[in-house]
Amino acid sequence: MSTVGAMRSLAVLSLLMSLLLVACGTATTESTDKVTSGQGGSVSLDFTAQTVAGEAFEGSSLAGKPTVFWFWAPWCPTCRSQIPAVSDLAHEHGDAVNVVGVGSLDDGKAIAGFADQVGADVVQLADPEGAVWRHFAVTAQSTYLVLDADGSQVAKGYLDDAELADMVDRLAG
Repeated sequence: MSTVGAMRSLAVLSLLMSLLLVACGTATTESTDKVTSGQGGSVSLDFTAQTVAGEAFEGSSLAGKPTVFWFWAPWCPTCRSQIPAVSDLAHEHGDAVNVVGVGSLDDGKAIAGFADQVGADVVQLADPEGAVWRHFAVTAQSTYLVLDADGSQVAKGYLDDAELADMVDRLAG
């Protein structure tokens, strides 16, 4: 391979690595890290999906309770670090708040493996084709979408564990 060819290959590899880091919801991500809050307006829960166990899931079943959607990918280190906080949140507020994980950006086996680590209190949807992500206009992991009991958006984007817990405490009130 020529020196020019090697340099081009290195440049392409460098670009791909940069995109991977940005796509994983790191602190350097400008557009996806910002939380939009108080957006109001009802979010459509009119969707169907499949749980990681293969059962049918109707989004309309979430109506009437605050809901936290957690959009994750199995290979995302940020998402992995959020497992304990999301599990605790669902365990603590499971009767008052729906907590729904939506795994995508990988195959069903990888999604199921990640979901097994989260815990039984979180409803886990397998979304390898990204249909649920598209329904909610989610473009990066880790993204939370928090809805109040009326289905209005309270926040969307990256939230740290404390921000999410405080928000859910208020909604569960």
